Amino acid sequence: MSTPSVTQEDRGVTETIAGLLAALALFVSLIGVAYRPARLIPFAVALALISTAMGGRHSRLAAAALVVCGLSFMVGMAIAVSTDNPIF
Repeated sequence: MSTPSVTQEDRGVTETIAGLLAALALFVSLIGVAYRPARLIPFAVALALISTAMGGRHSRLAAAALVVCGLSFMVGMAIAVSTDNPIF
């Protein structure tokens, strides 16, 4: 029994979705710095991890999204705590 091979077209669609997920993770994490970081940034981290797992030509963008998500979480929580804004 043989399995069907992955075509170049299928790989291109997967890489495009991975890039879009990484870009969405960047956007959500930067929004999370200003608005409720404990709600938005974990969702952004999950998107960035999925994007990283999908791989492809956007792997550097996905890695950058993970770094930005981590930094955004630390900065967003520090800002929220120091200004007495709600975290959730």
